[in-house]
Amino acid sequence: MDSNLLKVFLCVATLKSFSKAALELDCAQSNVTARIKQLEKNIGFNLFHRVSKGVVLTDVAIKLLPLAQEIIQKIQNAEQLLLHMKHSENLKIGSTESNAATRIITLLSKIDNKYPNMKLELTTGPTQEIKELLLDYKIDIGFISGKPLEKEFKILKEYKEKIVLLKSLKKEPAKNILTFKKGCTYRKYLDAYLKQQQLDYKNIEFGSLETILGCVKMGMGITILPLSFIQRFEHTKDLEIKYLPKEIENIHTYMICRVDNEPLISSFLKKLEL
Repeated sequence: MDSNLLKVFLCVATLKSFSKAALELDCAQSNVTARIKQLEKNIGFNLFHRVSKGVVLTDVAIKLLPLAQEIIQKIQNAEQLLLHMKHSENLKIGSTESNAATRIITLLSKIDNKYPNMKLELTTGPTQEIKELLLDYKIDIGFISGKPLEKEFKILKEYKEKIVLLKSLKKEPAKNILTFKKGCTYRKYLDAYLKQQQLDYKNIEFGSLETILGCVKMGMGITILPLSFIQRFEHTKDLEIKYLPKEIENIHTYMICRVDNEPLISSFLKKLEL
């Protein structure tokens, strides 16, 4: 039985009038009449007798009324429970290091202001690791580098990035690529760029952005990172910034979730400006 039909029945039964019910439900009286006829057809009984001053409930309607009230109340209770969960659920977030440095504090602050009872957890790692955490339901949303192609993922928001190559201003850099551990999207693009330039570099992996930048400044090698990160934190002082070819300079950041596990606050997340 359609609960929406029961809501219309409950309104007519309470107000004893089709016209008053239409005003209460903010719809045409013909719509109310059609819904009641549909309910009567579904149950096989008439529910109202029309009289000059409105309607009178039939015996069936009198018996149905308390059951309808109970059903509608339970639905409203369920809706309130979901609303509470929406404001107090846990939200587990995964992010690449560069995105965490530029957007995550703003993200957490805005979520906390809107949903103060929500418990927030943050995990950082390379793109491939964030994807695997999402696939295993260990996080709810992830910020990754590069557009996801997997059918399991849904894009909630795209953040445009321009990627640049960085090397020391003071020293000739050693022929090393300084990147995060395996699974870093930037490393894949940097490998492709060096191959295109017919350059042979070794790879050295690090666990943090600050370490990578410090080693680049000392001339231990080169790396690539979003220009927004470099500019925002004024890391340009000891770094030479080189712009990459058009085909590899735009590695955008995407906020994603699993298709079958979209957060209750996804509509809020989609509107966020970070």
